Amino acid sequence: MLIRSKVIKYGDDINTDVIFPGRYLEIVDAEEMAKHAMEDLDENFLEKVKQARIIVAGKNFGCGSSREQAATCLKYAGVEAIIAKSFARIFFRNAINQGLLAIECKDADKIDDGDEIEIDTEKGEIRNLSKGVTLKIKPLPSFLSEIIKSGGLIEYMKRRA
Repeated sequence: MLIRSKVIKYGDDINTDVIFPGRYLEIVDAEEMAKHAMEDLDENFLEKVKQARIIVAGKNFGCGSSREQAATCLKYAGVEAIIAKSFARIFFRNAINQGLLAIECKDADKIDDGDEIEIDTEKGEIRNLSKGVTLKIKPLPSFLSEIIKSGGLIEYMKRRA
């Protein structure tokens, strides 16, 4: 799987409360959820994601509550992938279940806001096209790639039935 885009960069410990604020938890429509993605952290996020569909962050992305709306709102806002030094495990699984690529990269700090990158999950690398640098990542297990390519766990299971 290849994904190419500019990136939006954030720091460490981006928690689910700023990804999808708790005051909107009554919203059940994914398109409506997307309108509130990251609004408590970055009021310009929805404009930025029109040009930059990859989030890069530090350690512990998605910490906090286990709300699956955090991954859902990012996907429906247009995010195609998240690269972080590490993820909260529940967020990581929620992202995969939504069909949102989540990649751990110990060298995520070598990617800057606005850089254009290309993720190649099969080769296990991220090419920073802005800097001419290639970062190694652990290739995704094939079953996770299939879930993401299917658009999430529900669609994956429908295709297997």
